[in-house]
Amino acid sequence: MKQFATIDWIVFLGYASIIVFTGLWVSRSKKGVQKTTSDYFLAGRSLPWWTIGAALLAANISAEHFIAMSGSGYAVGLAIAAYEWIAAIVLIFVAKYFLPVFIQKGIYTMPQFLAQRYDKRVSTIMAVFWVLVYIFVNMTAVLYLGALAMERIIGVPMIYGIIGFSFFSAVYSLWGGMKAIAWTDVINVIVLIFGGLVTTFLAVSALGVDHGFFSGFVELIHKAPHKFHMIIAKGTVFVPDGSGGKKDAFLDLPGLGVVLGSMWLTNFAFWGFNQFIIQRGLAGKSLKEAQYGVVFAGYLKLLIPVLVVLPGIAAFALGADLAKSDEAYPWLLSNIVPVGIKGLAFSAIAAAAVSALSSIVNSVSTVFTMDIYKAHLSKGTKDRKLVIVGRIVALIALIIATCVAPQLRTLDQAYQYIQEYTGYIYPGEFLIFFCGLFWRKSTATAAVWIALLTIPLGILLKVVNPDLPFILRIGYVFIILTVVMIGLSLLDKSHQVENQFIGELARKKTVKLGWRIISIAGFVGIVAAFFVVPMRNLAIEAIYVLVTGFILIGTILILNASSHTMNEKGLIIERSLFKTTDVFNIAAIGICGILAVLYGFFW
Repeated sequence: MKQFATIDWIVFLGYASIIVFTGLWVSRSKKGVQKTTSDYFLAGRSLPWWTIGAALLAANISAEHFIAMSGSGYAVGLAIAAYEWIAAIVLIFVAKYFLPVFIQKGIYTMPQFLAQRYDKRVSTIMAVFWVLVYIFVNMTAVLYLGALAMERIIGVPMIYGIIGFSFFSAVYSLWGGMKAIAWTDVINVIVLIFGGLVTTFLAVSALGVDHGFFSGFVELIHKAPHKFHMIIAKGTVFVPDGSGGKKDAFLDLPGLGVVLGSMWLTNFAFWGFNQFIIQRGLAGKSLKEAQYGVVFAGYLKLLIPVLVVLPGIAAFALGADLAKSDEAYPWLLSNIVPVGIKGLAFSAIAAAAVSALSSIVNSVSTVFTMDIYKAHLSKGTKDRKLVIVGRIVALIALIIATCVAPQLRTLDQAYQYIQEYTGYIYPGEFLIFFCGLFWRKSTATAAVWIALLTIPLGILLKVVNPDLPFILRIGYVFIILTVVMIGLSLLDKSHQVENQFIGELARKKTVKLGWRIISIAGFVGIVAAFFVVPMRNLAIEAIYVLVTGFILIGTILILNASSHTMNEKGLIIERSLFKTTDVFNIAAIGICGILAVLYGFFW
């Protein structure tokens, strides 16, 4: 085992010093000038596309990827990469269809949009949900996994690692806000990509007869061919369950359900309606810059499995005997990565952890300050006080997460823990936002019921059928809630105004398109019914999530174009708002082409 040497400490401390210095430097204000809420929470809406793209990746990629996703790579294989590759396509839709509306509305937070579109009941419920999930799931997991890396690689006791990461994040992010976080994220992304690539190169090369990368990759596929399949059938792959036993990997990645089902739903909810993600786009200097930044992040997402999943598979092929799957990446740094490079590789993990932690902390601060404190506790508060409140809330959130994080020690694959427990809120979150954006008749009362039902329904299905994969469970909750959303909105006749149409010819074309979409979706659903039982080991029934989604889209098109009334807060969106540049369109096609090749090769 190669110890963390003096040169490694120099590299790591050098990185940490640069981050703190940069964060404090860009946070400076002119003498006598106070930070406004726009400065603190949205970096003054001044970020260029490359900073937005880097900030999006940094907000998403944390220690949970380097440690937990690498652990899933060790246990399951390349199939876990579906989270990253599907996200790349979703980001195209987010940039083209969601971001233009949010930026046009001039909002700071996602609950603020809900207050504008529905009412304060909906925005407050979702704001409370987000604050709790961010603190008790996201922040705690980032702190735990970052500290786990420190414990395994450097030997620092976990509790000190957790405190250290919290302090590191607080030093610059609490004072500088979004501007400090976004610009330090550029450095963090460079470090995490370069450090991650170096680790991947060394881990794969260690398998080669001549210690070459390409011969090592051939040997890797030869030694672990079952780790390079994107689709996992039931009963074919078993992984540690965190308590000394084994469980079917199908429970985490259920066959075709991964690419046909609610993985799309969770990605749309995470990337399209998640505060600490969308906040980066809202901070762009223009819509075009924001869209370029989001599609740039899509390309970066394609790279992530190379940085984090491939090393986990390499650790398996190298014969690493681990007590927990999440120890795969630390094992590589301790046994494969040489002295001097280890400091860089650990800096990549630290960069991922600190950037993600700072992003989540800032979003907790933003949501609580703008959507709970200002909206309900102290209306009319001036910017200066709101910024102070934001800093206090961020500090309290860090303290709470620091206290809770050590309780995650019993987990084997923390990445799946994060996905499962955030998944309770995603079906309702997606429906509330999607219908709020595009369906003129969706009502606040329906949205309130969806918000209140999404978690209890998920828990009920888990109790009734504990062996049901959580990805499939999310899909079933979505199907039920879709019926509830449509039904309650149509039954609610209050707060209606006269609908507005764009022209008779366009109206008829829209209705016809809606019926065509519903017909095709219905036909697919009927055909799929004949394959549900024969292909139950591949979870083909997950396709009904997509069928339901397209029926919802068709229904929205028909009702928007044919109903004489609409909700008084319904949005009338001009199609011209969704027009994008040739550069964006070419970049989007590039992402789709790359993914077609990857899935064709590794199916």
